[in-house]
Amino acid sequence: MIKTLQISEKEAWDLAFNALINNQTSDVNAKEVADALINAEFDGQAGHGLSRIPSYVEQVIAGKVAGSVSPSILSSKGSVIRVDANHGFAFPAISLALSEITKTCKSFGIAAASISRSHHFGQAGRHVERLAEEGLIGLMFGNTPKAIPPWGGTQALFGTNPIAFASPRDSAVPLVIDMSLSKVARGKVMVANQLNEKIPEDWAIDKDGKPTTDAKKALEGAMLPIGDAKGSALALMVEVLSAGLTGSNFGFEASSFLNAEGDAPGVGQLIIAIDPSFFSGESFGERTETLVGAILEQPGTRLPGDKRIEKRKVREKSEMITISKDLYEKIELLT
Repeated sequence: MIKTLQISEKEAWDLAFNALINNQTSDVNAKEVADALINAEFDGQAGHGLSRIPSYVEQVIAGKVAGSVSPSILSSKGSVIRVDANHGFAFPAISLALSEITKTCKSFGIAAASISRSHHFGQAGRHVERLAEEGLIGLMFGNTPKAIPPWGGTQALFGTNPIAFASPRDSAVPLVIDMSLSKVARGKVMVANQLNEKIPEDWAIDKDGKPTTDAKKALEGAMLPIGDAKGSALALMVEVLSAGLTGSNFGFEASSFLNAEGDAPGVGQLIIAIDPSFFSGESFGERTETLVGAILEQPGTRLPGDKRIEKRKVREKSEMITISKDLYEKIELLT
C-alpha cells in the first residue's frame, strides 16, 4: 500500500518553490510554477501537480529547461501577439500572453496569442478560466511530445494535445471544458507508474501496439485517442494550430516532458480571447444561462468541470493536500 501524507497548502507551495529556487530557477518563475502545480492539486489533477517537480528540476539542471529566463514578446500587431517562452517554463509565458490579450481583446473584441519554444503547460482549463473571470471567452490549444498514433497506426506521432474552453457566467463560476485528446491525460499514466498501479486496458498500447495495463509499458508505447478516428483528427488539428501556426516543434519532433534527455521540447500554444459584448451586446449572459438551465433541468446531469470545482472547494476549505510519502521525500531532498 502506498503511504501518503497530508500537508498544508503553504507547506506544499513552499516545497515546490524551494525545490525550484535551489535548482537554477528564478524566484519569479518558481512562483509561477508553484502556483500552477498547487492549483492542479486543488483541482484533483495530481498528474499536473507536485509529481512534476522531480522531472522539472532534473530538466533545469540538465539545461533542457531554462529556469531563469523571462518570456518575451516577439511582436504585437493589431490583436495578435507573439510570445517566445525562450525554452523556459510555460507558465510565465502563458501569464504574459493572458495579460496582453486581455487588454487587447477589450479594444478589438477578439485577440490571440501564440507561444513558441514552450514546455509542459499543466491544466489548460485553469489558463482560460482566468480569461472568463475577466468576462471573456477563452480558447486554448497546446501540443505535447508524441503520445497518440495517427488513426490506423501503432507508433506515437501526435501529442495528447489538450483543448480548453472557458466562458463567463452570470453569478456563477465560469463554465470550463478542459480535455486531453487521449482517453486520459498522460500525466495520469505517469502518476500510476510512480505509484506502481495498473491502468485500464483501453487507455494505452505498448510499443508493439498491444493494449496494456502496465503504466510503464504505456509510457513507452502510445496513448489511445478519445473518439477513435475523430480524436486522432482533432489531435492533428491541434498540432497545426499550436505548433504549425507558432513555428514550434510538432509532437513527433519534441523531446519528453518527463525526463532530462534530449534538447528542449520547444512545443507551442495558441490562446484566443473573445469579448462577448462585441458579438451579442448584453444578451450573452442571459442566453448562456438559458442553455445551462436546460441542461440542469434533466435529472443526473452536471456541467463540465463540476467535479473539479467540488474538489477545489473541499481542498480550499481544508487547505490540505494529499501526497505520497515517497514523492514528498524526493522533493524535500531537492530543497
